[in-house]
Amino acid sequence: MSASLLRRGLELLEAPGRGKAPRGPGGPRAAGVARRRKAAVGPAKSRATVKGKAVKSAIEEYCKKQSVDHLKTNLLYMTKGRYIADKAVTQQVLGQNIGRKSKDQPPEKKEKKKSEGTVFTEEDFRKFEREYFGTA
Repeated sequence: MSASLLRRGLELLEAPGRGKAPRGPGGPRAAGVARRRKAAVGPAKSRATVKGKAVKSAIEEYCKKQSVDHLKTNLLYMTKGRYIADKAVTQQVLGQNIGRKSKDQPPEKKEKKKSEGTVFTEEDFRKFEREYFGTA
């Protein structure tokens, strides 16, 4: 707000019988300069805070930042629901929600490889030895 608007507002609020206040020598500007000089000479005031910011108590800030447990209210909400969807419907919805991206696809099931063992038994090897080499 400018000084002229402030002066005009004070004149309107002024009592009707009173006149204007007498000014010091040099007019209103000289008075403002003198006030500034006095303020500069005196001890400096700390102005580290933001203008118009209310100071909050540490207890209020601590209570605000406390984690709130919503378990009871969530359990009540979940248990009050009576409608249970069919498995076919839930599977259909889940199927529609699977996107085309690779991260949305379910992992592929890999077939387990059987350990490669021999088809022949120990008895077959002995029989082969007897027939081929002629040893007992």
